[in-house]
Amino acid sequence: MKKFIALAALSLSALAVQAKDIVDTAVAAGQFKTLATALQAAGLVDTLKGKGPFTVFAPTDAAFAKIPKAQLDALLADKAKLTAVLTYHVVPGKVMAKDVKAGKVKTVQGGELTLGTTGGVTVDGAKVVQADIAADNGVIHVIDSVVLPK
Repeated sequence: MKKFIALAALSLSALAVQAKDIVDTAVAAGQFKTLATALQAAGLVDTLKGKGPFTVFAPTDAAFAKIPKAQLDALLADKAKLTAVLTYHVVPGKVMAKDVKAGKVKTVQGGELTLGTTGGVTVDGAKVVQADIAADNGVIHVIDSVVLPK
């Protein structure tokens, strides 16, 4: 009986552990505070917590720090422009690093990112510094720069 109770308790605790969506995964990583703030300002948190799947090329706080403060503040204050920039970092579907092919890929924003595969994966010239961070509704690839729609 004790074994059964212990097994039942383990099964219930396993059910209680839920996979994290893209937003929760990024927040837990600790290097995406600016991205999380930007997603909130743009009203995109619920979208990226949605079913997906999504592939997100996520700029780190260090990547956002490359943008002059006044320019970043202006971007964060302009919801339409911020939404365009953020959705330019998102591709529909779940694309793992091994499946990336050089060329153009359509973004949620509507524009096209240029992916490169020579010497590692690049996205409009930004380097993927960490790939394949799995979330229950997609995947995150960490990039070293913020990419802007043309």
